[in-house]
Amino acid sequence: METTDIWKLLPHRYPFLLVDRVLEIKNDEHITCLKNVTINEPMFTGHFPDAPVFPGVMIVEALAQAAGILAFHSRGRTLDDGYIYYLAGTDRTKFKSSVVPGDQIRLEVRIQNLRKHWMKAEGRAFVGDRLACSTLLTCAEQKMV
Repeated sequence: METTDIWKLLPHRYPFLLVDRVLEIKNDEHITCLKNVTINEPMFTGHFPDAPVFPGVMIVEALAQAAGILAFHSRGRTLDDGYIYYLAGTDRTKFKSSVVPGDQIRLEVRIQNLRKHWMKAEGRAFVGDRLACSTLLTCAEQKMV
């Protein structure tokens, strides 16, 4: 799935779209995505200019966006259907290693529980074989007004 396909499922746009490509998706089960981290991203002007580190909260947001794509895809919906998925909570979030410009983050999200209007999923972010972040995500479906 390319960026233009992702645009049909997520309302995010530059500079806040954090999923560059979907590598694999299996409805009601899991998704694997990529995020390329480049030095020209706006957060690096202030986080931290002399030793740039991709913010942990942005890694969690990237995992949440991957979960949103998985939720939309599993439900057979797009943004045009008038629904949106929000990050409603995180639990047991742990940051294991830094992510820096030049890294490619592999985002893996696996559904633990999928209900009519919400989803719980395990998210893990890797750089190569190195675990950078793990978290449990809760995503809520809402009808857009």
